[in-house]
Amino acid sequence: MRTREPVQETGVGNEATERTLLEREFAAAPEAVGELRQAVRAVVGAGCDAELCVSELVTNVITHVGAGTVVSLCVTARRGGCIRVALTDPDPQRWPVLRRATDDEESGRGLALLDAIARRWGVEQGAHSKTVWCELQGAGLGMRTVSGTGTSPSVMGRGSSRNRP
Repeated sequence: MRTREPVQETGVGNEATERTLLEREFAAAPEAVGELRQAVRAVVGAGCDAELCVSELVTNVITHVGAGTVVSLCVTARRGGCIRVALTDPDPQRWPVLRRATDDEESGRGLALLDAIARRWGVEQGAHSKTVWCELQGAGLGMRTVSGTGTSPSVMGRGSSRNRP
């Protein structure tokens, strides 16, 4: 992985560069994963890799930060048909590590899956949180917006960002 500065985009005229499709704040727990997959499917459609990305990102928080951690999920549609999935958690110190699991290991493949299906992915660090995000090529922007419960995530862009080439 290369280290780059976070990508910053701006709107052109009245046309926004992204549209929020789904925002949820929730406690990261195994039982939340299925509900989140269903919510993502409702806004981006069946067959989109966004469901898998959400599952893997939430599972990473459960495993490495802790079950019950309050996190924020934001799914946006971006110009050009791109879908961005971003998950913010309150632990700025524990960054995801891309590794290759051996055949005998029962876990450790989530980030490798995300790396394989995402156009690019990265981490944005804030003072009290981090956001792990990925961008996927979407099937189109005919998606509908679903409002969630809780507050919107605080996406920090001041720190380092890791992107896939």
